[in-house]
Amino acid sequence: MKLLLATRNTHKVKEIVALLAGTNIQVVSALDFPGMPDVVEDRDTIEGNAIKKARECAAYAGMPAIADDTGLFVDALDGRPGAFAARYAGEGCSYADNRLKMLARMEGVTRRNAQFRTVVAFATPTELVATTTGEVRGTITLAEEGSGGFGYDPIFRADETGLTFGMMDAAAKHAISHRGRAMAAMIPILKEFLAK
Repeated sequence: MKLLLATRNTHKVKEIVALLAGTNIQVVSALDFPGMPDVVEDRDTIEGNAIKKARECAAYAGMPAIADDTGLFVDALDGRPGAFAARYAGEGCSYADNRLKMLARMEGVTRRNAQFRTVVAFATPTELVATTTGEVRGTITLAEEGSGGFGYDPIFRADETGLTFGMMDAAAKHAISHRGRAMAAMIPILKEFLAK
């Protein structure tokens, strides 16, 4: 099966390709469709954004597509930035801008619990097939630790390892990450669809 990854984020493409290794799924991404319009992520939830991206991109490309959306939910900030994590520091901001804003907002805060949550949506050009969710709990660090990963990875310490995602190699991160867990739940659904 040829499957469209409804993203132009090269970091996400690399992660999802690695997670799909060993399946009979040939992956293309939105990068392979230069004329594909950007999907406006205007839903209030990560599930809503993931579903919208999957459906619109599948319809445009005429092939099955998966899309994900990820939120960072910080307890002390009443769950913010949530679905707006990618543009927390404003439209067109960089990963570093988002991390710096988060560290500034959390300065002096002792309750630093947070959750990363990802929803993966799978759609064909005509229907939404399924959604899956993955979550990992952790804390926001006092400063950046590690240079790996992307996004908030250097300031999110996973409870299960005691390391930030920025300190972990790709395989270790995939094993426990929110995106890894959501994709692990989605892979059997993709295989079942492929078998039909």
